[in-house]
Amino acid sequence: MTDNRNTILAVILSGLVLIAWQYFYNVPAMEKQRAQQQTQAEFQKTTPQPSASATPGAAPQQPGNAAQPATPGATQQAQPVVAREAAIAASPRVKIDTPRIAGSIALKGGRIDDIALVQFRETVDPKSPPIILYSPSGTAEPYYAEFGWVAATGVTAKMPDAQTVWQQDGSGSLTPTTPVVLKWENGDGLTFRRTIAVDDHYLFTIKDEVSNVGNAPVTLYPFALISRHGAPQVSGYYILHEGLIGYLGDQGLQEYAYKKIDESKKVDFKVTNGWLGITDKYWASALLPDTNAQLQARFSSNPSGNVHTYQTDYLLDPVTVAIGGTATANARLFAGAKEAGVVGVFPFAGLGGYNKELGLNHFDLLIDWGWFYFITKPMFLGLDFFYRFFGNFGISILLVTVIVKLLFFPLANKSYASMAKMKSVQPQLQALKERYPDDKVKQQQEMMEIYRKEKINPVAGCLPVLIQIPVFFSLYKVLFVTIEMRHAPFYGWIKDLSAPDPTNLFNLFGLIPFDPTTIPVFGHYLALGIWPIIMGITMWFQMKLNPTPPDPTQQIIFNWMPLIFTFMLAGFPAGLVIYWAWNNLLSVIQQSYIMRRNGVKVELFDNLKATFAKKGDVAAHEACPVMRAQMPPQRHARACPGHPRFGWYRADRRGWPGHLNGKTRFALLPGQDARIDFPDDR
Repeated sequence: MTDNRNTILAVILSGLVLIAWQYFYNVPAMEKQRAQQQTQAEFQKTTPQPSASATPGAAPQQPGNAAQPATPGATQQAQPVVAREAAIAASPRVKIDTPRIAGSIALKGGRIDDIALVQFRETVDPKSPPIILYSPSGTAEPYYAEFGWVAATGVTAKMPDAQTVWQQDGSGSLTPTTPVVLKWENGDGLTFRRTIAVDDHYLFTIKDEVSNVGNAPVTLYPFALISRHGAPQVSGYYILHEGLIGYLGDQGLQEYAYKKIDESKKVDFKVTNGWLGITDKYWASALLPDTNAQLQARFSSNPSGNVHTYQTDYLLDPVTVAIGGTATANARLFAGAKEAGVVGVFPFAGLGGYNKELGLNHFDLLIDWGWFYFITKPMFLGLDFFYRFFGNFGISILLVTVIVKLLFFPLANKSYASMAKMKSVQPQLQALKERYPDDKVKQQQEMMEIYRKEKINPVAGCLPVLIQIPVFFSLYKVLFVTIEMRHAPFYGWIKDLSAPDPTNLFNLFGLIPFDPTTIPVFGHYLALGIWPIIMGITMWFQMKLNPTPPDPTQQIIFNWMPLIFTFMLAGFPAGLVIYWAWNNLLSVIQQSYIMRRNGVKVELFDNLKATFAKKGDVAAHEACPVMRAQMPPQRHARACPGHPRFGWYRADRRGWPGHLNGKTRFALLPGQDARIDFPDDR
């Protein structure tokens, strides 16, 4: 049963290694390479510039039984890619100035298309450029939000579009305390007025008004859209969604990666109480309409040459502006960093963020908490709690690991105690195999009887491992997806816990001036830093704490597993590697304590010594606990006095061919246990 448990555990872990290696390393590497090639190709080509007639098409069409808004423009004019600064300077603008956002609103088109997140930098260097979220059309990566009205079918009045130049009512910048008012008249009796406000985080509030002093009523549809030209370079990790996202009423969370929406072309939703947008790993842009508004929402991908335009938009119910009347439409835009405290974690005091403040429908899912969100969120809160005390997320990881260990201590105690008891009855189990070598059924019956008498649960050792897998995965999610971990330093050379260990064994940790990971084909396999090596050593210690499996296949798996995990985790975030190394060390201490308390000898140092023993040495593991010593081959006859007929022996890592009084020949495989029956005349 012990052999079966070890085999099952080895197969599970090996499978996890292969799957994790494929999804977390090989796939991202290929995706990044493909994205880089695509980005280079896009820079060499042109990017589309929407024409005036293209703007109304931003809003989806009404169903066929209702009035139809204007249809989208069919053509787009291609223009050369210009520098971002030049594109910004080409239009009169209103400056945006908040503690977290710098940028501007284009008066030509009335778009919010220039946003930089000044509190976040591209690298760990605080002097590096800020993160650019929005950029105008005509640049290499256009990304913007737009709001307005679409005329119903039959309405000939001119509507504001991408070429419309708005006038600012008054002067000054957009700040959290000073809204901006834009105004435009169409010359046919319609006056459009737009008031834009922003808070001290990332929320824009847009109020659109239209007054009619013309000769006839006008039916209009309020719309809002977020448009992104060209697929950005994504992380490419299976556990992280990047692309179009929304929580759309009773249809729940909707996630469309860029490739998926390219295949679908367009997806329509008719819902109430929803929000939608585009998300990156750490940044997002989302439309937040009133929760009671009925939306005709849409995700779409529109090809233009080699570039796709990705868009999320919604259309509200039509409003008729009577002669002398006024119509109003309200919209909200989130454009910024996905900070948990701002977006929302749990809907109670201090943790609700915009999700609670605005009464939104699961806006907290803008952060990809994953399937185990009920573990991931508390894990984040624990890390954040200790960070507020110690000011270091690395220390938080160490403390949270201790707490997790304490929470699982009763379960681990029972598991390790069962493993210790199983270890103590190994001589009896081996004797059963020799007593009934050809009767497997009898072996199992006698084995279960021994387990019953000793109150041993043979599968207890697997339970803590299975339960801690979601905990490990949730911590990985926290380190990988939360912006709070981005550029969070530890000590020494670890400047970013969310990035891999920057050191490398293969250039002697920086002494040789080259980067091994840049070597073609297999370079990404050579990212092996100091912390992954520490993790591998602690995992090796943990393996050596347990007796070597008797099956040669299991021995090979368990001997190579620390090395495999060392290379596999080398490309993981440093915070995760530090967690695993610390967790291994705590597990060794915990298991040693429980084994001693249950009267079982801790053989860690004996096993380590046997690993480096000289050729020909063999460790005598007697059935009697009094006799445990290193014995050379020629002295193997001096077995335990309490058991004069046999002794238990374990070969070293090279194995041990031997003989007994020139009569009985035998051979032990590396790490193999064997019982030797001695003749009476020894």
